[in-house]
Amino acid sequence: MTYVIAQPCIDVKDKACIDECPVDCIYEGPRKLYIQPDECVDCGACEPVCPVEAVFYQDDLPSHWGEYTSVECDFFADIGAPGGAAAQPPLDTDHPVVAHEPQQTPAS
Repeated sequence: MTYVIAQPCIDVKDKACIDECPVDCIYEGPRKLYIQPDECVDCGACEPVCPVEAVFYQDDLPSHWGEYTSVECDFFADIGAPGGAAAQPPLDTDHPVVAHEPQQTPAS
C-alpha cells in the first residue's frame, strides 16, 4: 500500500507535501503532483500538510477518486523509480486522466 494524490491537487500543486516527504518520492507533473508508489515508505507525512486534502492512504481514498490509485501506478510504469524527485526536473506530461480533467479555476 501507498499514499495517493487525488483530483484536488490538479492545477493547485501546493508542494507542502514535497517539503514534508522524507524520502523524496513526490514528483511534479504539469498539472498535478504524483507519488512514486515504489519509493513511498507509507510514513504519512504528506497527508496532513496538504491544504486541499488531496493526499490519501490508498485504502482511504474516496471511491469517487478510486481511479487515482491506478493513475499513480500507471504514471510511473514507463518512468520507473528514478530514486528521488529533487534531482528530476518537472515531468513533461501528466497521466491522461489528469490531462483530460477540466481546468480548475481559483476560488475568488
